[in-house]
Amino acid sequence: MASGFDQIRFNEAGLIPAIVQDVETGVVLMMAYMNREALERTLATRETWFWSRSRKAFWHKGETSGNVQRVRDVLIDCDRDTVLVMVEQKGAACHEGYYTCFHYRLGADGAMTVVGERQFDPDEVYGKKQP
Repeated sequence: MASGFDQIRFNEAGLIPAIVQDVETGVVLMMAYMNREALERTLATRETWFWSRSRKAFWHKGETSGNVQRVRDVLIDCDRDTVLVMVEQKGAACHEGYYTCFHYRLGADGAMTVVGERQFDPDEVYGKKQP
């Protein structure tokens, strides 16, 4: 019998988009990429793990900030090329300090405004970025 992992359609880089949604509120918190090992780690630990395309390394959500995501359910879409991870979010999901990464609203005129309030100062959590 084939493993469910063998049925997932990872892209040519071995990655699959992972949408993370708050199980209680339904708010979409973020989108990142997983490879098979990140997905396996997520299922094994019941906390989210992703693959950083820029750093070429695994990252455990909340490892630095403490804002972990406790996994309640993992769903694969009908095309088997996207993961939906339902989580209990501790604190803010966004590295910019907002509850959700989707905190920029684009208006009909093209203007971008921030939606929501910052929950933490990223410079205090991650250190000040060098210019």
